[in-house]
Amino acid sequence: MAPVVSTRLSASDHYTAWKARWGINRMGFSIAPGLYAIGAPTPASPVLVSANYILSFDALRSSCVGIDAWILVLDTKGVNVWCAAGKGAFGTEELITRICEAKLDQVVAHHKVIVPQLGAPGVAAHIVRRRTGFSVVYGPVRSRDIPVFLSKNMHADPHMRRVHFTLYDRLALVPMEITGAMSYFLLVAALFFILSGVHVWGYSAQMALVKGKYQLLMLANAFVCGAILGPLLLPFLPGRALSLKGFVLGLASAAGPVPYLYRAGLFGAVESVAWILMVPAASSFMLMNFTGATPYTSLSGVKKEMKYALPVQIGCAGAGVLLWLAARCI
Repeated sequence: MAPVVSTRLSASDHYTAWKARWGINRMGFSIAPGLYAIGAPTPASPVLVSANYILSFDALRSSCVGIDAWILVLDTKGVNVWCAAGKGAFGTEELITRICEAKLDQVVAHHKVIVPQLGAPGVAAHIVRRRTGFSVVYGPVRSRDIPVFLSKNMHADPHMRRVHFTLYDRLALVPMEITGAMSYFLLVAALFFILSGVHVWGYSAQMALVKGKYQLLMLANAFVCGAILGPLLLPFLPGRALSLKGFVLGLASAAGPVPYLYRAGLFGAVESVAWILMVPAASSFMLMNFTGATPYTSLSGVKKEMKYALPVQIGCAGAGVLLWLAARCI
């Protein structure tokens, strides 16, 4: 007997989603693979396929209010449908395994499974049909369109096939970007703060306290650009490559405070040039890492971008650090 799950998310479910969004115990948000029931499904009820990432599963079940259906959960190692399909975890063999283990041919009479469209890259429908007798029907991109999709006899309207990456979608990913980069930011910030007390005559803790805050200001500038503003402003930044978008944003953000700090006598000429190089490089690198969460490019596109972007990022960052250290001795 398949366990019955509710279509209504509890306070605990929302808390779990919040923790997942902030990367707290990131790989601990999975459910047991297998067959689940929502409502009171019969042999004629549809079979919806999902990943065992809890947010994917919850998004699907909460979209099926008033629907009697089966949910076949694949073991994707706690990874969402889209990413798991790209890595092969949400794939042909796993789908076949779950169909057989659930004895799905004894549960339903129609021999059809509805696979989310974003899982299509990992599933070879003809192999699934040949080995299990089940036909694969590709559902809409978003689970919220499932009710309409089912009411139209499993026909997807064109808008259901399009991948939208709205401001809300990007905003939902920002917490993960922040937590993923925060530990590195704190380490680098501590180093820059301490080293800001170095000067040609030795070391001054007082100078570190006075000048260190301006170093933290510039590092925070790069962090905010790469982890927050970059994702939110993504469609409006020039260029196609995320590394270029991040570089332009970082350069624009450094163009304001650096000249001001130079004119105020807080930065020398060499140190100013150093930050003009380091901020765009850091912002570019951080936003390039956001590529994996966007529909902007493909795996081959990411590899091609990194091939050209990484040397530039490393070169600018390295030159900037050397100039910054040299400024300590001037």
